Amino acid sequence: MAPTSHLPLFGGVRAWSPNDWTSSDDRVRGGSSQSELTCSPSSLIAKFHGTLDITALGGAGFASQRTTGEDRTWDLTAYDGIELVIDSADNKVYTFTLKDEILPKRPDGRERSSVSWEFNFRAEGSRTIFVKWSDFRPTYRGKNKDDAEPLDLKKIKRFGIMIRSFFGEQEGAFSLNIVSIAAMRTERYLDEPDDDYIDNVMNEKSATTTASRQAGRCRGWFGWLTSCLGF
Repeated sequence: MAPTSHLPLFGGVRAWSPNDWTSSDDRVRGGSSQSELTCSPSSLIAKFHGTLDITALGGAGFASQRTTGEDRTWDLTAYDGIELVIDSADNKVYTFTLKDEILPKRPDGRERSSVSWEFNFRAEGSRTIFVKWSDFRPTYRGKNKDDAEPLDLKKIKRFGIMIRSFFGEQEGAFSLNIVSIAAMRTERYLDEPDDDYIDNVMNEKSATTTASRQAGRCRGWFGWLTSCLGF
């Protein structure tokens, strides 16, 4: 279904900016993976790339980029999900993440863990992926958290793109070229009908009114005729 409303978040008409992103790799846990998001306002594509290392953490590993700023908030309640436009990729499995809460940092400056909402996808060539809110699953420290509170779409605090090893299933160099990330509304709502909907309603009302008038005239003529014939 074609989108009825489209909110560019990164890329597209909103130029990519390296100031919007920062790395969050497994080196914070003693790993050796590393990632970059290479982009600029003059580029139509952001390249998420780096090396996924699984040797330092015994088969585990992850590399990710996340949005910067702890005071940023996006209200996405008017939308039905996230659209990812991929230019090219390496056939690896990536994870798109959302957070609606960022906890105060620890005394040593490290971030406290909080629930992440994740969607895994295999990036194959050029494609557009639409992720409904119901497709995101809550996790805590990489494990499913089935008792998590519902995702608060009114205060999305962070976006992220990640690649993980899945305990040795994938490793080494990776590369994902992203055209844009946007929020999309795909459902048709009665409070915001489009022009075609309005035209159809008006045509239906007009047709109904005309048919009613014709039926009334027929009933009137038929009644006069039957009364003259004594029926």
